[in-house]
Amino acid sequence: MNEPNVGSAALQPEQVTRILFEGFAPAAVVLFYAIAWAAIAAFAWGCYVQVRKYRRGQPDPEPAAGLGRRLLQMAATVLSHRTVGRRDATAGGAHWLIFYGFALLFLGTSIITLQVDVSDPLLGWKFWYGDFYLVFSLVLDLAGVALIAGLIVMMVRRGWIRPPKLDYARPDRQPGDPDYDRSGYRREDWAFLWTLITIGVTGYLLEAARLVWLQDRPGVWSTRIWSPVGAAIAQAMRGAGLSSPAAGPLREALWWFHGILALGFIALVPRTKVKHIFTAMGSIAVRDPLAAQRLPKLQPQAAQVGYARITDLTWKHLLNLDACTKCGRCHEACPARAAGAPLSPRDLILSLREHSNRSLERNLIAGDADLDIHGGKTGQVSQETLWSCRTCMACVEICPVAVEHVPVIVQMRRKLVEAGEMDPLLQKTLQTIHKSGNSFGESRRKRGSWTKALPFPVKDARKEAVDLVWFVGDYASFDPRNQKVSQAFARLLHGAGVDFGILFDAESNAGNDVRRVGEEGLYEHLAESNIAALGSARFRRIVTTDPHSLNTIRNEYPQFGGDWQIVHYTALLVELVRQGRLAVEPRLGSRATYHDPCHLGRFNKEYDAPRELLRATGCELIEMPRSRDNSFCCGAGGGRIWMPDPVGKETPAQIRIREAARIEGLEVFVVACPKDLTMFEDAVKTTGNEGRIVVRELIELIEECVTSEAALAQDAVA
Repeated sequence: MNEPNVGSAALQPEQVTRILFEGFAPAAVVLFYAIAWAAIAAFAWGCYVQVRKYRRGQPDPEPAAGLGRRLLQMAATVLSHRTVGRRDATAGGAHWLIFYGFALLFLGTSIITLQVDVSDPLLGWKFWYGDFYLVFSLVLDLAGVALIAGLIVMMVRRGWIRPPKLDYARPDRQPGDPDYDRSGYRREDWAFLWTLITIGVTGYLLEAARLVWLQDRPGVWSTRIWSPVGAAIAQAMRGAGLSSPAAGPLREALWWFHGILALGFIALVPRTKVKHIFTAMGSIAVRDPLAAQRLPKLQPQAAQVGYARITDLTWKHLLNLDACTKCGRCHEACPARAAGAPLSPRDLILSLREHSNRSLERNLIAGDADLDIHGGKTGQVSQETLWSCRTCMACVEICPVAVEHVPVIVQMRRKLVEAGEMDPLLQKTLQTIHKSGNSFGESRRKRGSWTKALPFPVKDARKEAVDLVWFVGDYASFDPRNQKVSQAFARLLHGAGVDFGILFDAESNAGNDVRRVGEEGLYEHLAESNIAALGSARFRRIVTTDPHSLNTIRNEYPQFGGDWQIVHYTALLVELVRQGRLAVEPRLGSRATYHDPCHLGRFNKEYDAPRELLRATGCELIEMPRSRDNSFCCGAGGGRIWMPDPVGKETPAQIRIREAARIEGLEVFVVACPKDLTMFEDAVKTTGNEGRIVVRELIELIEECVTSEAALAQDAVA
């Protein structure tokens, strides 16, 4: 087909442009603006309803400081897509294409609005022509390709690949329950994808129809290379016999369809999943980097404890509910869900979101019973769901939009604890801790009894100044298996010439798990007791072999005035090795894997020290598929070690041991936490791996390989 005649004279810059409303009657333009303003009004009203909803929440006890810095961090996170691409490169890449494609197209539309409605009529400035217009056209063409490509990838994932994390089947409901069916979310997902892809495709069709319609006008067809996708479609339309006169009505029909669809999309943003564009950015901006590590204190002026009603949630947690994108990453990472418990962090957040939308968007009065969030009513959260949580922080850590699942769960638990609604064994354990200061119910005087088997005395840090206070913890003090580990660590410290002591009967349970159970009153009592005991001692820093104690002393005791430097034993031993005070010889040749404890790894970001020590022993370290920040919980956290597991269901510890057992030739499963040692030794037996895999504390392996400076000196004297 011959090229249209565009004339031989050189084009003037003002000829290279596009008139937005060309060919429209004045009444049609007025109608368009009426629809546009109606869409903007609907958008504004929807935003107001959402803000009104958040204002029904309580003040945030940990207010976000440094707004400018937080906004910069949020912008960096959003623009880099750092959190979206973690552990799912395909979804992250597709979302990157959608995000940047949509952002550029939105920016392009805004530029057109600026030119047509502000710059030209009000200021007399004209910039949407010539080179600027050509570059603008090319960028938007490429942006549309990115948008459609990303949407197609997402459609393929949801329609054909269907990863389990995108399955909305609920573990916290039974078929037949009124709110079991969440197929509405699936329909919303598809409506979102099809609406966006239709907007993108009709935009190209509109561009192609315009090129055919105006093909004989100078500056239109000759510059089509700057609209490559639209030009290719236009060429196909011409090849199919579409004439310039016929393209005019087609262009007008597409213009209205595309425009009304885009305006409808804008109007519905606050009422659909599209609002996550804004709520996710807000959630990231007010993110607490220690959300799960440092739970909020009870406020003296608080009328009640915990979350009982949807209006008890802070405004930030209400924002978190709307920020959730239903991506399923928390659902996939949750050890409770993997073990068959009726908990999915995603579904819990969605239940609360549904409850929030149903009650707060209707602006119910404060006394309305429909605001309650506990119980078995539709959209509410059951006790069994809340008590299934291990507070391992896997959900918080992987969430790309900074939803704080664990703090919300603990706040709801606080209300259950206040009402006495908990497992009888858990209630008994809490009473035992209150009475004896430990979860074993042993006399306080026996807390240091394990030291009697040592060939040297251990200092009482209350009576003698020491360099290191060792906060031992319950399991390391009273559990017979863990007492052997404590004795081994004491021998390592003594052999390295470390000046250390313990608090003996002045030490109480650190309270980390008591707090995550929701018993805040008991936690504050334990924290104040331990802070007083530590305050009576003279020392430089604290060491602990218990990651749970490490977390609460490091991150939560400062809330109560107890601010000290504390390290985990793995960091201390690495320090001693580097100083030459411990000589670790690679005597072991075992094939080993290492389990990252939640409270040492995800909570406190210590991943390298244990691995450095393990490699120093000569063991061959083989990482499990889920390791470091993606480590799988043993199942003990959040007070679950004090509660019975459901009969007939696999525990998280058993799942983890089976995962390790798939490593060919594995001999040693290495841990660095007293609770891990307890949980995994039992799991090795119950999974039939006894005799094949042995669970060892890293301390025990180090002791087998270490030659201390003090020991060498003693040998020299002998």
